[in-house]
Amino acid sequence: MPSEIDVFIYPNCQLLDASGPWQVFASANELAGEMLYRLRLLAIAPGPVRTNGGMTLLASHALETTSPGDTLLIAGGSGVDAQRRDSTLLERLRQRAPLTRRVGAVCTGAFLLAAAGLLDGRSATTHWRHCQRLVREFPAVDVAPDALYVESNGLYTSAGVTAGIDLALSLLAADHGSRLAGEVARELVVFLHRPGGQAQFSETLRAQLSGHGRLRTLIDELSADPSVDVDLDTLAARLAVTPRHLHRLFQRELGLPPGAFLTRLRLEAARRRLLESSDSVTQIAERCRIGGAEQLRRLFQRHYGLPPRVYRARFGAHRQEGTP
Repeated sequence: MPSEIDVFIYPNCQLLDASGPWQVFASANELAGEMLYRLRLLAIAPGPVRTNGGMTLLASHALETTSPGDTLLIAGGSGVDAQRRDSTLLERLRQRAPLTRRVGAVCTGAFLLAAAGLLDGRSATTHWRHCQRLVREFPAVDVAPDALYVESNGLYTSAGVTAGIDLALSLLAADHGSRLAGEVARELVVFLHRPGGQAQFSETLRAQLSGHGRLRTLIDELSADPSVDVDLDTLAARLAVTPRHLHRLFQRELGLPPGAFLTRLRLEAARRRLLESSDSVTQIAERCRIGGAEQLRRLFQRHYGLPPRVYRARFGAHRQEGTP
């Protein structure tokens, strides 16, 4: 029997929040050569629904009259605030959730789940631009501002737009294995299942968004090779400034000193190597110039909330046996 995937849309929802996950499951059907999923596009009432990009989708089912399926995904978008004020809709979601194996939201769809009280006491995420608003408006929700997607006791939330595809790929992998999820990812030419714990923004991108002028050039150089052997004097010489002035530049532009910034770049490089290689933790620490394995463990626990071996076991494509 095919699993039923319901995608709920509403006026001014985000097109890709609905179409992205939909295509993951549709492509799984095509590549598997059988009907693994039966897809249903739900709205308050069947009929045309205009997205915030101007394209119109045609909902085939009404939320109220359609029996709960296996999975319900709620699109985000600028229209979500109007939906939050619909007490009838919120009650329908509260009634439907216990009857649905998996309930999830893409992007700001999390606000609809939160307004229905379904995220109280749970971890959740949303688009980075709206995370602080989610914190302010729903203090009972434990917001993970950097995660691509989060699962908390059967409820799923994801960051903006393309993160809905990551979430759908993870659900597909849970249902039918990572091989089929990988085939779908390759077919759609997207990342092969980015882990939910991966940050919405890399440290490099954060710095590039903040840095300006000559500092931006230095940031780009360090990002290209964070394991380069440099000290504060060397970095200052590259910009023809004093070490003290370089320190002030980093503090003003990035909010942290140059040494701390370089450590974060190296930690991010270590995280990528942990996911993509079978190198031991000791080897990764040495190659990324983070000192020894114990120092890498401490930094990893502090920044990612997990020790390196647990992070690799949970998210990595390769798994290292034995002692790191």
